[in-house]
Amino acid sequence: MSIVRASLFKYILYLMKKVAIIVAFKDFRDEEYFITKEVLENKGIKTKTFSNQKGTAVGRFGGEVEIKETINNIDVDSFDAIVFVGGSGAVEFLDNNISYNIIRKAKDKIVGAICIAPIILAKAGILKNKKCTVWSSNMDKSAIKTIKENGGVYKSEQVVVDGNIITGENNEASKLFGQSIANILTKQGK
Repeated sequence: MSIVRASLFKYILYLMKKVAIIVAFKDFRDEEYFITKEVLENKGIKTKTFSNQKGTAVGRFGGEVEIKETINNIDVDSFDAIVFVGGSGAVEFLDNNISYNIIRKAKDKIVGAICIAPIILAKAGILKNKKCTVWSSNMDKSAIKTIKENGGVYKSEQVVVDGNIITGENNEASKLFGQSIANILTKQGK
């Protein structure tokens, strides 16, 4: 009986989808992290959070998450999806070659980004000819410009799914963003 249980346990782990969520160590957008993570975990998807340094990452509104591993240690092959959370810290701390390399390695997996973080995907080169969304305001359209300059097809929508790429517009899209990722991952398991 224990061999059957062990085999069943391994099978369940095999079926369980895993998502790496990447946040800036300082000033990630709280809702985009916590709501997205909650939606994924409520669907039975395992999450692991990474940042640009170890310790307690702090969101724009004071939310805290303990970071045990940095983005330098992500084994992309161990995850079914890679998700970048926005907030002002995303551009400051995550818009770099380390993140671009992670994104390029994950090109055949689900890759998600919300708020300002889709510009990181654009600069990594995976949004060419892909529909996507990104944060903007009446006063600041620079993110849309960056998307377009890097070949992305901007859509003014809360969440845009184009193949294996999922982008969310802002913190108000967090729940739908998480649901969209979960829907694609659970469909892959069938």
